[in-house]
Amino acid sequence: MLFNSIEFALFLPLVFIAYWFIAPKNLKAQNIIVLLASYVFYGWWDWRFLVLIIFSSAVDYSIGLKLSETTNQKSRKLLLYISVFVNLGLLGFFKYFNFFLESFSDAFTLFGQSLETSRLDIILPVGISFYTFQTLSYTIDVYRNKMKPTKDLVSFFAFVNFFPQLVAGPIERAVNLLPQFQKRRTFNYSVAIDGLRQILWGLFKKIVIADNCAKHANVIFNNSDDYSGSTLFLGALFFTFQIYGDFSGYSDIAIGTSRLFGIDLKKNFAFPYFSRNIGEFWRRWHISLSTWFKDYLYIPLGGSKNNQWITIRNIMIVFLVSGFWHGANWTFLAWGFINACYFIPLLLTKRNRTHLNAIAEGRTLPTIKEIIQISYTFLLTVLAWIFFRAENIKHAFAYFSEIFSSSLLSVPDFPGRRDAMTTLALIILFMLFEWIGRNDEYAIEKIGENKNRIYRWALYYSIVIIIVLYGANQQEFIYFQF
Repeated sequence: MLFNSIEFALFLPLVFIAYWFIAPKNLKAQNIIVLLASYVFYGWWDWRFLVLIIFSSAVDYSIGLKLSETTNQKSRKLLLYISVFVNLGLLGFFKYFNFFLESFSDAFTLFGQSLETSRLDIILPVGISFYTFQTLSYTIDVYRNKMKPTKDLVSFFAFVNFFPQLVAGPIERAVNLLPQFQKRRTFNYSVAIDGLRQILWGLFKKIVIADNCAKHANVIFNNSDDYSGSTLFLGALFFTFQIYGDFSGYSDIAIGTSRLFGIDLKKNFAFPYFSRNIGEFWRRWHISLSTWFKDYLYIPLGGSKNNQWITIRNIMIVFLVSGFWHGANWTFLAWGFINACYFIPLLLTKRNRTHLNAIAEGRTLPTIKEIIQISYTFLLTVLAWIFFRAENIKHAFAYFSEIFSSSLLSVPDFPGRRDAMTTLALIILFMLFEWIGRNDEYAIEKIGENKNRIYRWALYYSIVIIIVLYGANQQEFIYFQF
């Protein structure tokens, strides 16, 4: 079920009514309603995959209880390994089996040997990368004694399957989300209104920015051999805003929807395209995944506590795994490698932890130096996204070779160029709102709060009108494939 669909527009009010009016004071009943609604939401794509997510939930619920029953370190490690094996095993089979099979076959071909392989017709369960990491973090934290396991089956299953963030995050930690399903929740009007406002902004990002950018990015990337370097750069620019509007839009809708039910999710994006270097970018982009890898991969590998070469190795591993997490394609590994190469010089010069404050803090406009830093970081990001979007490595290099040719100085020309100018104008409007609200949880959280009610509602209705006028290019959320 898509957030930007008629089905969800009908589904959400029904769940909201059942949650607050049928069971306003019964915690167990509220959790059951959330759980059942989550299964309907997830099963809307393919009900067969409900078996998979129920199995994964049951395994980690059981292992959590078993970990609390023993102090024997060998037994505890064995239980943890079972959880890791089951979760990553399922993820590996559904997401990476064919990739490894084909790569194995290609390796033989390089040595002049032919190996016949049969590709399996495997359907990737939507959101498997997200809920796998979420439930896996629970058993790891219980193993580390950072939290006690729960005996409440319903609240645990509700935590794993919570429908707003089930399919594409944010990836929540059990220490934050699970306790919220174990304490009584009361309706808060102001929080609910804020949630609706964030949902509205998320829909604007997705429907107006991401979907319209997708239309042009797809035309250019899918026919890249036919276009000049300037057109290809414009295509990369459109994809840059597509993936940001798409994914951060989903996160805004998920966080806003959760607030309707008295649940707080962690912030997942913090205006990353205003970053002054790549280190800051990765503190602002897909925060829940970046911090997951830091806590469960980078630090266990030794983090930055060892010598410099070990630290560089750890950084490279994290970025490569992060790239591979996104999909079974060498392009994602290349994207991860490029970002590691961006990041490592900052690490070596000890500038990876600079710019911890907000950009242009206390000022309306950035300085010339900040403009240069933002522009440089943004350009690096645009170029890296080419590998993320390309069909394969060959396509990515061909795309780059045309961009860095003399045709980069030509005037972009492709079907829909006039519509593209409108999309660029919408991007400028979007980034203006993002800049104004860059210190808040989301861009329009506090815009107009000191103005009268008419001003605020005029803003909201204007956003709705723009969504209606420019919402004809519906696209599936990009991160559903991950």
